[in-house]
Order: sequence, then structure tokens, then C-alpha cells
Amino acid sequence: MFVKSKDTVVVISGKDKGKQGKVLTAFPKENKVIVEGVAMVKKHQKPRMQGQPGGILDKEAAIDASNVMLYCPKCGKGARFGHKVTITEKDGKKIRNVARVCKRCGNALE
Repeated sequence: MFVKSKDTVVVISGKDKGKQGKVLTAFPKENKVIVEGVAMVKKHQKPRMQGQPGGILDKEAAIDASNVMLYCPKCGKGARFGHKVTITEKDGKKIRNVARVCKRCGNALE
């Protein structure tokens, strides 16, 4: 999956189209992500312990990863990203570095 936790993404379809937020959790097997402030649902919660209040809580629901696009800070909008592999040699050992790169402006994400 192309999205990791703590990535900034833009929602490209659905009721929250255009919103951006940070990925809180990614579920690669289900191909779903939970984005901060997107797909808010109401959860009716019963008090579980003595003194804990119950009530209706707002929380984020999981959305499909295909409905989000990585946000490029240099472009200022959602963009497609590719991978750029660089191999450096240090002390006789080859070190392989993979960086996610914006296909629009060439800016590395990490």
C-alpha cells in the first residue's frame, strides 16, 4: 500500500472530498486508512467503569486507500508519487535507499 501512518493525504472522492489530514492508522490487508478529521461517525458508548461518562462520541471511520492521494508540500496539493532508488557504498557495503518522489515536481517526501 502506498500510504503509511503519519503521511499527510488529500481525500479525492466521497463526502469529504478536498479535505486533508494525517493518516492515523493504515490497514494494508483491508486496503483502508483512518484519516484525522475525515469520515466522522457517531458512536453511542455506554459507561464501562464507575464514574466514566457514556454518551455519543464522534470518531473517524476507515475509508478506502484508493480514495486518498498523498499531499506534496512543495506543489501544495495532492500528487502521484513514485519511488527513487539510490545505492551508496559505505565501508565496502552497498546501502540501498528508497525515497518517495513526487511525479509532478520531483520533491522527495522523506
